[in-house]
Order: sequence, then structure tokens, then C-alpha cells
Amino acid sequence: MTSDGNTIIAFDLYGTLLSTESIAKELAKHYGEEKAPTIAATWRKYQLEYTWRLNSMITQRSLRHAIAETDLASPDEQVTSSLMSAYDSLSTFPDVTPALESLAKTPSITPVVFSNGTQQMVGNSVHHSPDLSPYASVFSDIITVEEVKKFKPHPNVYHHLAKKVGKSERQMAEVWLVSGNPFDMVGAKAVGMKACWVDRAGSGWCDALVEGGMGEPDLVVNGLGEVVEGVEKASRG
Repeated sequence: MTSDGNTIIAFDLYGTLLSTESIAKELAKHYGEEKAPTIAATWRKYQLEYTWRLNSMITQRSLRHAIAETDLASPDEQVTSSLMSAYDSLSTFPDVTPALESLAKTPSITPVVFSNGTQQMVGNSVHHSPDLSPYASVFSDIITVEEVKKFKPHPNVYHHLAKKVGKSERQMAEVWLVSGNPFDMVGAKAVGMKACWVDRAGSGWCDALVEGGMGEPDLVVNGLGEVVEGVEKASRG
């Protein structure tokens, strides 16, 4: 909670608020309908993998890797520019808009965006997405890992988040992370944060990296519409 008693909820951006699969529409213009979904999924896979291996140009490099894996020619500068612009205008998941409308009417919760991207990239995505931009003001801050120069799930990035919302490392349990990425849950739990996993597929928690309760989210929801009620209930104990 903040000093005024508000509950702090940090929302992951890519894969939680914004659907990285929605880039397939733009990919289809350049590579066809058949290959676009595969490239989109592979692009996201390598974006995450490169996050843990590199510290710059991640999204463009992971795009080139994804294209190469589908046996297509590397995109030229014009195509790359077009796709990168489209990445700044990703669609949200269907459950995001009603959830943000609910958050806007819930003054007891302070929501922030928390992402592995750079400040410019994340800011562009929040403010340029046709679906998300109308609700940009719902978030009190956009927090990224750029200043830390490390990426989720490194402990330092979660400590950075806590600091940005006015919490010390001993107050990590007063901050909630909402994410659709299992690695984010594990990272948040490792530093003592509260973690809410968005399980849109309804597959249940299967990640076995950390055994026992320390490796499991505090709350599992099937969509963002369940977050406010779930977090408030869990916070009351």
C-alpha cells in the first residue's frame, strides 16, 4: 500500500496488457497470412530470449531471428521500420478495456505499468496503441528496467519498481505484480512481492522452476477483470 492506504498494482505490458500476437496483422502484409502467426509467436519467443542475453536492439534482432527461422529473406529497412511502428500500436487483449475502466473507478488502487522495455518503447506502446492509449491516464507511472540495465526476472528490477513506488526492500510484500508471464511471477515472488498470474488459457500453474509455495503466484485469474476483486480480497486476508 501507499502512504495514503492505496494498494499498488504493477501491470506487465507485453503479453499482459498488450497482445504481441496482434502484430500478425502487420506481418501478414509482408509475409502472407500463412506464415504471419508463426513469425509473430517466434518473434516474441526470441524477444524474451534476447532479453536475457542482450541489452540493446532486442526487438529488432529478435524479429530478424524469427524471419530467418521461417526461411524468408531478412527484412529490409523499410519493412523493419513498418513492423517496429506496428509494434508500438499493438492491440490489447479483450479483457483489458473493461478492467481499466474498472480501475479508473477504484481510487483505492494505484496502478502502474512495469516493463522490460526501454522508457521510449514502453511509452510509445502505451500512448500509441489504439486500444490502450485512451486509458493511459489510469496509470500513475510507467516504470521500466532501463535505468537498472538488467531485465526481469533479475531481483534488481523488482527492487527498482518498489523504490519507484515509494517502497523499501523490506516492503516488497506491499506491491502486487500482475503478469501473464510465468518467469515474471517467479521473479516477483523471489523478492517477496505479491504476484497475480493472468492465466487466459486456463491451463493452470505448471511452472516448476521453484518448488513449493515460494514458486507459485498468490493469485491466479483467468482475465484482468478478476484482478481488482481478487487483489482486494487477498489484501484483506
